[in-house]
Amino acid sequence: MFSKVSGPIRLADRVAAILSEEIESGRIAEGDKLPTEVELVKQLGVSRTVIREAVSRLRNAGLVEPRQGRGVFVLPRRTRPLDLEAEASGTKSKVMQIVEVRRAMEGEAASLAATRATPDDVTRMRQSLAAIDEAVAAGGDGVDEDLAFHQSIAESTGNAVMVSTVRYLGEVMRGGIRVTRANEARRGDFIEAVRVEHHAILAAVESGDAAAARSAVRRHMKHAASRLQDADEGFWTETDDLGVDLDSAP
Repeated sequence: MFSKVSGPIRLADRVAAILSEEIESGRIAEGDKLPTEVELVKQLGVSRTVIREAVSRLRNAGLVEPRQGRGVFVLPRRTRPLDLEAEASGTKSKVMQIVEVRRAMEGEAASLAATRATPDDVTRMRQSLAAIDEAVAAGGDGVDEDLAFHQSIAESTGNAVMVSTVRYLGEVMRGGIRVTRANEARRGDFIEAVRVEHHAILAAVESGDAAAARSAVRRHMKHAASRLQDADEGFWTETDDLGVDLDSAP
């Protein structure tokens, strides 16, 4: 039924996408049982761990249901939970689409943060920026620290839904962020540009200027998108876990 899976995109994502397509197209119908784990390993040429992770993704998306001692069955069609992780799949076009969503969401988060952030919140943001510099100086990519900075802005809004959404978008784009940071590492001016953009966001939040904070984030995301778009195509084939730092992107 399936051909072997290979390539730079995370294998679990690829397998989940293949199985989802079979289900959505009706080739594996509602109530049908998925091929066994052993059969999927043989047909797709991946490990059991990859198959289990892919099936877990399908379960979380509401597509299938494991039944004790019987196997994994396709559930009746219904409104599916949002699953950007599968949608992003590490492709540049999908990542760019998520960057647009992130631009809107994080722009609003920064606007709210400017009116709600406490001195302690601002301190955490400042510490996150310092951590990025330290990570880069130590030879790291600064991706985790970059995500932490944006997360600290969301947390300062006091809006739990905003916090969860920004965290989710950041994790989905983690691979893409690696691509942009790797691209920036080749250009000292890019690294400095990102640093200046981050500090502009912090300054606007700290000053309590909601409009300036929103503009600073949107400007940062726009420039990040441009840097991402200009990244050497090799970055997209050399990375096996593309979940972008839209930081370096829009």
